[in-house]
Amino acid sequence: MNTIGISVISNRTHITLLAEDILYLSLCGRKTAIHVTGNRIYETYTSIDELAKKLGSAFIRVDRCYLVSAKAIHDVTKTINLINGESLDYARRRKREIVEQLRIERQKIGRTLEHNDAPATREAYHRHYASFDHVPFAFTDIEMVFSEERSAVDWIFRYGNEALAKLEKLPLEQLIDHSFGSVFPNMDAKWLRVYERTALYGETLEITDYSPEIDKELKIICFPTFRGHCGCMLFDRRTIQTVQGGTSEEGLTTPAAALAQASHFDVKILLAGVNPSPPCRLRARTSRQHCRKVSVKIGFGNMAEPDHSGLL
Repeated sequence: MNTIGISVISNRTHITLLAEDILYLSLCGRKTAIHVTGNRIYETYTSIDELAKKLGSAFIRVDRCYLVSAKAIHDVTKTINLINGESLDYARRRKREIVEQLRIERQKIGRTLEHNDAPATREAYHRHYASFDHVPFAFTDIEMVFSEERSAVDWIFRYGNEALAKLEKLPLEQLIDHSFGSVFPNMDAKWLRVYERTALYGETLEITDYSPEIDKELKIICFPTFRGHCGCMLFDRRTIQTVQGGTSEEGLTTPAAALAQASHFDVKILLAGVNPSPPCRLRARTSRQHCRKVSVKIGFGNMAEPDHSGLL
């Protein structure tokens, strides 16, 4: 992992940010906006050129307005598509150079993922997650699969509980140690971004979205487990009651009681409904008001609003 840190002054406060937590930097008028995990944005008068020198080759200068972490890039098409759902413009004449630099940096990332503390066998995974065997919700640990170019292309079920097998209507033997794409050929690649973000940046993400496979609205909680892995808990949104002031209208007194009511969960992990907003580009003379509005252009389901506490 990249343990380099940068120190800047933002909102009249001296702060230090780890490079491994930074998604990208953007030019915003006379300031540099630093976009980090947790939907946080910090503005500083430190130039993007100066910060590029401190951050090193793990960050790619895709054009004069953007400096992007290689780890944050999902793929390069007509735009730079990030794992948090944002899309950024880049200098198209430099595409070959950008793709090559991305390939080199992804190889470095891949080597770090190869050295992890994940269990070595199916039995070891089962021992590690034994407490999830009989919980009343679907749970799985998945390992990201990367192509030769180190681009995320699929994921493998390393552990699943009986709830997973029941809801998939498949025995665990057909799920565990198999890739999602091999079990469900119609997998939607855009959901790779969610799991990439958790696996690579260590973020805990809560997503509420609709699954057409079972005609239900779901709440999914993804969290980091081992390096290159993430754990996923899946809930049928209709079975979860919101508790306020100690008691809900239905008489539930605790979130645990609400969870106990949940008996049907979608275990497809493959979800639909990620609707990207049009990409938005920050330009050198973008107004301060506009810069404040940019933040995260694409959300996954109903995710929390960006935290702008670091803005001036």
